[in-house]
Amino acid sequence: MPPKARARTGIVGVGETEYRTRHQENYVELAQRAAMNALRMAGMTPDDVDAVVYSMAPTEFMGVSDADKWAATAVGARHKPMMRVHTGGATGGSAAVIGHHHVASNLHDVVLVVGADKVSETPDAQFVLGLIWDPFYERGFGLNTVTQGALEAVRHMDMYGTTEEQMAEVAVRTWRRAKRNPNAHLSGDITVDDVINSQRLAWPLKRYDCCPRSSGAAAVVIASERVVHERGLDAAWINGTGAAGNTVYIGDRLGPNKQTDFGELDELRIAIEKAYREAGISDPVSQIDVAEAYSPFTIYEIQNVEALGFCGRGEGGPDIAAGRFDVGGEVVLNPSGGTLCSNPIAVTGLVRVCDAALQILGRAEEYQVPDVRTAVATAIGGSAQFEACLVLGSDPV
Repeated sequence: MPPKARARTGIVGVGETEYRTRHQENYVELAQRAAMNALRMAGMTPDDVDAVVYSMAPTEFMGVSDADKWAATAVGARHKPMMRVHTGGATGGSAAVIGHHHVASNLHDVVLVVGADKVSETPDAQFVLGLIWDPFYERGFGLNTVTQGALEAVRHMDMYGTTEEQMAEVAVRTWRRAKRNPNAHLSGDITVDDVINSQRLAWPLKRYDCCPRSSGAAAVVIASERVVHERGLDAAWINGTGAAGNTVYIGDRLGPNKQTDFGELDELRIAIEKAYREAGISDPVSQIDVAEAYSPFTIYEIQNVEALGFCGRGEGGPDIAAGRFDVGGEVVLNPSGGTLCSNPIAVTGLVRVCDAALQILGRAEEYQVPDVRTAVATAIGGSAQFEACLVLGSDPV
């Protein structure tokens, strides 16, 4: 059967808060601020919204069960369809994909995708995140997201010779870019030696190889082509989306019978390839101007550029260290500073979409890249088992 036609959709409003360790606002107030900022950019009010997709990862961080219910009326979901999405760190990206499909299916004309997180309100976020693994076979090994990232790094190093110095180069460049983003949690001038000599968390990952625990909120307004034209709105068109999942068991992604490799983010590659097909991307380096890649650890940025097709397998480390993806390079990678500098887990994937959309709309201010026509955003969650990708453009396809 031929694929069903989908309606064109565009992001017409973006709302973000600052990403910090703590905010004076409570959880609901953060989510509401992001929602209202996005609606204000779109020239809309909550009455214009047909449905809400709520981005909410583990609620144990705040000690509030199912905080999306607390926030529902504050973000304009009263008497409207509302769906909560939870795919771990990929939640924000997954929520954006679902919001797009709500509109692309002609079910709704305007959808608000919104969420918030206050990760710093738990004394041990890693304990909460460690609960995702099987209690009998995996949790006893001390797995958490940091040790998982370390395992992926070791695997990539073993396969391709990636070095700690190459991973350190990721942090140096990311922190430097984040200096232009007033919302970024971390930023500044650090050196490779600073990264190498920072506190070791789980070899080969050191403190500066890892993202912070951030609190904040993000939102986008997704509208149909009809609404965009009738209201005369500027839009970052969602030209392609992809998603993929896999087993939580790390051992099942290694060995002779595997279909994907734990060290290469192959599930992300599957999601990216689907999004590229929809968007008509056949040569990523020449067709994409900006990538907002989900990289909570330095190794993830290396894996992302390989999965995105910006370089070959095993070439990500040397290419990043050579400055190939710096501002002015072939593709600009994480001009916002990315996840390594801000990680409000429930919306981190949505932040990637926000920052990609701002680049298309020409509203990224100090971290704006000139002449951006196509941008891509990725998101990764769970034990790197949930993946999402969106391709945005200045023109619809």
